[in-house]
Amino acid sequence: MRSTPPDRPAGRRGWRRITTAAAATAALLLTGFGTAVQADATQQAASTKVTWTATPCATPAHKGELACNSYRVTGGLTAFQKQQAARTGVTPKAADAATPSGYGPTDLQSAYGLTSAAASNGSGETIAIVDAYDDPNAETDLATYRSYYDLSACTTANGCFKKVSQTGSTTSLPSANTGWAEEISLDLDMASAICPNCHILLVEATSATMANLGTAVNRAVTLGAKYVSNSYGGSESSSDTSYDSSYFNHAGVAITVSAGDSGYGAEYPAASRYVTSVGGTALSKSTSTTRGWTETVWKTSSTEGTGSGCSSYDAKPTWQTDTGCTKRTISDVSAVADPATGVSVYDSYGITAGWYTFGGTSASSPIIAGVYALAGTPSSSSYPASFPYAAAGTSALNDVTSGNNGSCSTSYLCTARSGYDGPTGWGTPEGVSAFTG
Repeated sequence: MRSTPPDRPAGRRGWRRITTAAAATAALLLTGFGTAVQADATQQAASTKVTWTATPCATPAHKGELACNSYRVTGGLTAFQKQQAARTGVTPKAADAATPSGYGPTDLQSAYGLTSAAASNGSGETIAIVDAYDDPNAETDLATYRSYYDLSACTTANGCFKKVSQTGSTTSLPSANTGWAEEISLDLDMASAICPNCHILLVEATSATMANLGTAVNRAVTLGAKYVSNSYGGSESSSDTSYDSSYFNHAGVAITVSAGDSGYGAEYPAASRYVTSVGGTALSKSTSTTRGWTETVWKTSSTEGTGSGCSSYDAKPTWQTDTGCTKRTISDVSAVADPATGVSVYDSYGITAGWYTFGGTSASSPIIAGVYALAGTPSSSSYPASFPYAAAGTSALNDVTSGNNGSCSTSYLCTARSGYDGPTGWGTPEGVSAFTG
């Protein structure tokens, strides 16, 4: 396994900026800022550029470790803040740690047609989050997130939250790691946002190797989780088919995996035939659609955006019928991942305690795991990765038809189109019916 995602540029840990000053200004004018912006357009545009940095775990600390797939916004005005400004007419401050600056549960549930299901479904279901190393503040940070958004308490004391090591121990945990703690906060908060009534099981691997993370996946299933989210990846290898059988072949369990953040190119375990590979989109409010939201493929540059592609090793699952890839094609479905349209997260370990906006396909994987949980327990012999394929082309999925994540010889593997494509799969959830079976 590789230690960094494919084609990762050397400067990936630096700040990324989207839009030109003119484009940023135009966006603000369209959302109702008016004469205050016009008076000093250049200064305003510069201050509204969204900047972000890769989460530290996106650069593995040790050889043979996998990378998390997340970014943390460091400045500028996010889509959520611009949405607020359009509604209130008040120019917001740039993102800081004092208040949320990304989409919260109400936004995400609205965007994906989940408001009713989130209110009534999920009781008795357990979503497992698999990550590496320990986040000592995981439970308290989760409590802050849920309290702020008026979600019911999810604690060890009330039986809703449980944190274990890959061996199942609640006391002998891995060493703490600030980068993976950010990833853990993101994953826990997204599971909560989509399925507030679900229980959450955090399984912390000893390190970010495939062997340890895979062992943590098995532990999650052994402990009864029917939904397991994995927000990490690495380059493919000839060992992947053996990893499939050792760690990911769990009938009756919905296992979701981030497709990657390095643009076009296949990653593992998103390439596993047994998992739901989850691509990423840019999500924005829209007044011109019945849905009220619009999405495009997430792409910042040719080397930064949602992953997709054709596996070099994993066989094509029977439910996948696209003809431009003889092996397993990534992705199956998608959800928001663009940091500029990112999600709100509370984190306090190794960072100024407060609210941050995150993006990356690390956000989209736990979102889709939450949708599976709202849809209900999969049948014991099923492979839930197949469920969206049964609903392909129906109103149960929002077809994402614009954008790309790079260049490729088989266009649909890197370019959105009507129907199936690599960057977004069959689309994003519109309710839960595409995730039942």
